[in-house]
Amino acid sequence: MNELTASEHALLGAPLQYLTPLERPSLAEAQAWCRELTRTHYENFHVATVFLPRKVRPHFESIYAYCRVADDLGDEVDDPVVSTRLLDAWGSMLNECYDTPERSLHPVFVALHESIKACDLPRQLFADLLIAFKMDQVKTEYETWEELLQYSHYSANPVGRLVLLVCGYREEWLALLSDKVCTALQLANFWQDVVEDKERGRRYLPAESLVRFGVDEGQIEGRVFTPEFGAMVKDLVVRTRAMLAEGGKISRHVDRELAVTLNLFRKGGNAILDGIVEQDYDVLRGRPVVSKAKKLSLLVSALMEKLRTRLAR
Repeated sequence: MNELTASEHALLGAPLQYLTPLERPSLAEAQAWCRELTRTHYENFHVATVFLPRKVRPHFESIYAYCRVADDLGDEVDDPVVSTRLLDAWGSMLNECYDTPERSLHPVFVALHESIKACDLPRQLFADLLIAFKMDQVKTEYETWEELLQYSHYSANPVGRLVLLVCGYREEWLALLSDKVCTALQLANFWQDVVEDKERGRRYLPAESLVRFGVDEGQIEGRVFTPEFGAMVKDLVVRTRAMLAEGGKISRHVDRELAVTLNLFRKGGNAILDGIVEQDYDVLRGRPVVSKAKKLSLLVSALMEKLRTRLAR
């Protein structure tokens, strides 16, 4: 970055709360920053971490903070040229975190370096996430199911793999099961957000499905629901649910505390799909949501499972 180090680059053009401070925070200050970002930006993730051992929570929070800031650099900045520049800067700061961590100034990377050291986290997983966010700046439509899987390889799967590594699991066969859950969660969000994505100029419904079921792309913008559209969404939901079920086998092979968290995320994905089914697959009339009652039920179930785990010990 010419004469400036990555940390000295102030992420100009980014949301103000993400600008790089002039002085390096302490590790405690950096971890507190990440914890607050996690608590205020994504309630579901914050709640899920409560079911994990306390000693690993700071690692989850630093990973989430890295993802949250990167995602916002891509989505919360209107100009794709500026977004790409900011994501490049974030990538440079990631490299600095690995290569010369003492020069990092941003709280995310001060905290993240501690997690990288403690859990031996590979750089490529963090770099893959940036590939997905950069793809969003240039690729707005998807032609096939396989293209969506490829996108999820970068956008979702690294997070699940990082979760396993933080919890001490390094087996590739477990990571592949995690990939299925993470990809399915990404797809469930796509089917849930069809209208919102269209308003942002993006279409994740694969073109091959539109053609197969005789759906015109203009129906999305016009919110014209037809039996054909419903059949298409039903097919996508069925395929996604099968992927969730297959990947969900991972919970049988990890410790019970981690299984509680993984089950919570998997059940949350199924709850999204259930919401779509309850609307008769009409995702055009409004965003299917998971009710507060359903969320509470999932949390109570997870809490009971955690208590059973402790009693069994």
